[in-house]
Amino acid sequence: MKPLTERRPDLHARPDALRSPPLAADLGLLLLRLTVGLILAGHGAQKLFGFFGGHGLTATGKGFEALGYRPGEFYAGLAGASEVLGGLGLAAGLLTPLAAAALIGVMINAMVLSASQGLWAMSGGIEYPLTIAVVALTIAATGPGRFALDRPFRWGNGGLASAAFALVAGGAGAAIVLAL
Repeated sequence: MKPLTERRPDLHARPDALRSPPLAADLGLLLLRLTVGLILAGHGAQKLFGFFGGHGLTATGKGFEALGYRPGEFYAGLAGASEVLGGLGLAAGLLTPLAAAALIGVMINAMVLSASQGLWAMSGGIEYPLTIAVVALTIAATGPGRFALDRPFRWGNGGLASAAFALVAGGAGAAIVLAL
């Protein structure tokens, strides 16, 4: 009788681990990145420039002041720039962990403001910012896929380090803003 270790395949040799993910997975990541990234970039452009029916920086700044962020125009600009740059970075798959961190930071601030309203967006809750933050974190963890500008870089494959960086940097950024 053969020893047990000789009868079972080598668990460390996994030829499928060297294969590229299926094309559909990369196309799905591209669709997710483009949708979420461009929507967030547009949302930031509303704040900064008044595009897409937005109010622009001055009016948005007054809204931020009403929420307790002073000076309102500075914080509106910071949020808008984070959404534009983070959204475009996510859409292009460029500096993905950093782009995800920018979006996570803005969404944490939005969740803090909405937390008292509960979960659901129809009552002003955290549903939307929570979803955006989780999508950004997930893309940082999985990597942006083969149709991304990050592909040649080591963080282009995602992983726990990329996800941890996005979460910690986004959380630290949000904490600094909330503390000021």
